[in-house]
Amino acid sequence: MKRVSKIALVCLLCFVQVSFLLASAPTASREFYELKVYHLKSDAQEATVDNFLEKAYLPALHRAGIAKVGVFKPRSDANSTTEKLIYVFIPFRSSDDFFKLEQKLASDKTYQNDGKEYLDAVYTNPPFERIETILLNAFEKAPHYTLPELTSPKKDRVYELRSYESHTEKISKNKIDMFNKGDEVGLFKRLGFNAVFYAEVVAGSRMPNLMYLTTFDNKTSRDQHWDAFGKDDYWKKLSAMPQYQKNVSRNDMRFLYPTDYSDI
Repeated sequence: MKRVSKIALVCLLCFVQVSFLLASAPTASREFYELKVYHLKSDAQEATVDNFLEKAYLPALHRAGIAKVGVFKPRSDANSTTEKLIYVFIPFRSSDDFFKLEQKLASDKTYQNDGKEYLDAVYTNPPFERIETILLNAFEKAPHYTLPELTSPKKDRVYELRSYESHTEKISKNKIDMFNKGDEVGLFKRLGFNAVFYAEVVAGSRMPNLMYLTTFDNKTSRDQHWDAFGKDDYWKKLSAMPQYQKNVSRNDMRFLYPTDYSDI
């Protein structure tokens, strides 16, 4: 009996230890994103930035451990703006990785050599007008970015970047809560919106706000998906809930397509 009791005690201690480890194990951390927007004034600047991104910047990010980087441009058939823009989406495991990137690039001799034309450009011939940087924390309900499952040629694809601004920080949190606790993220997934990311902006020119990027094979597919979204019973129920009323002050939509060298 004493031997059985000792075995039972050991088993109990093992069970308690395993339970403690499982309880204290870290949950999947949310990613941190950078969205860089190059503002350009000429075809020559666009060509210079394209060459830099394709031949130097993306390969350097890959060497730094960032497997996938998205590069997108506005669709001329769907945007009112005539400004030349290039969007670069960079996913990081954490904000620490974002802040360490410049140091890694500074010590990457291949990057310095391959990007020389852009990196050493003189002030009389700048490669861009300005760079806008937006920093984002992934949503709790969508902690990691997702590669879209599309089959159409890249030039036909519609990537819809949406920004939802709110009147105050508290109201913005309410809209984010609609995506997380209200499971608007799950609704988009069920309807096949092929979202790349959902995130809260923590630094940018327009705040407070959230941003997300959905993707479609073409414009027809995009319109069909949004038509289904508007008619969905769960969306009608969610959008009618009293706690989620009047939580958006501005909704900005940008229609993009991925460049040939984009990973996403």
